[in-house]
Amino acid sequence: MKKCKVCGVQITTKPLAIKENLEKMILWAEKAKKEFEPDLIVYPETITTTFSPGVSYEEFKKIVEPVPGYSTDKMCELAKRLKVDIVLPMYELKDDKIYNDSIYIDCNGEILGIYRKTHLFPTERLENNGWSTPGDEIVVIDSRFGKIGLIICYDGDFPELSRMNALRGAEVIIRPSALLRSFDIWDMTNKARAYDNHVYMVSVNAVGPDGANNYFFGHSMIVGKDAHKIGLARGSEEIVCAELVLGETEKVSYGVGADRMFDHIDDRNLKAYTDELLKPRKK
Repeated sequence: MKKCKVCGVQITTKPLAIKENLEKMILWAEKAKKEFEPDLIVYPETITTTFSPGVSYEEFKKIVEPVPGYSTDKMCELAKRLKVDIVLPMYELKDDKIYNDSIYIDCNGEILGIYRKTHLFPTERLENNGWSTPGDEIVVIDSRFGKIGLIICYDGDFPELSRMNALRGAEVIIRPSALLRSFDIWDMTNKARAYDNHVYMVSVNAVGPDGANNYFFGHSMIVGKDAHKIGLARGSEEIVCAELVLGETEKVSYGVGADRMFDHIDDRNLKAYTDELLKPRKK
């Protein structure tokens, strides 16, 4: 078994103020280190700029950074100095396109993987006068704690993506978010993806306004493999922390001694599945 103490750093940032936001992110990481001694720090979705930019696509492209770049350099330095792994969610400019990224940085200051959001929320899609281009790769990180899957916000509504992370060995799925729907949906999808796949969900939500005056409600949460919340933030700037135990024998429910006797991965009846899962819905 390996243990990982994870902190979700739920803070407000200013639209497009990358350098100022990074300074605040560093201060709060230092606060998390002092108060909790975490192994892993996770920030909300698109933390360096906020989610909706509030400017034109062409203007936004002038602000968005490449990876590696200024923001990743700062976070790599921070990870190495604090001796923590960091998940940095930010927009990336690559091949003249904007991607919504989740970047995993290890405690040596090395980038281990970059996940580009595959399920874009309607408001960020280019065809809806948005700004993001979807990625198409599943990313599972071989971290020092074990295998960690990366998804982003709206991705958590799609069971198939989290299932693919679990099939590739992920015991933890990290979901940075800027959720524009209800707490009930946030709560339900996090618990469902944890229970579906017997994984920890580390789901860190934005709080406060973005560049389009969307207001995010926070309530970042860490959910155990039995769908029981083991950490829950409030609707303000806050750090939520919990210890994850990877490779442990799981119980059938929280607070009981009986081992879990079922497995949602191994118990699948594959003969019942068809390739319809990979086809568009029939109209």
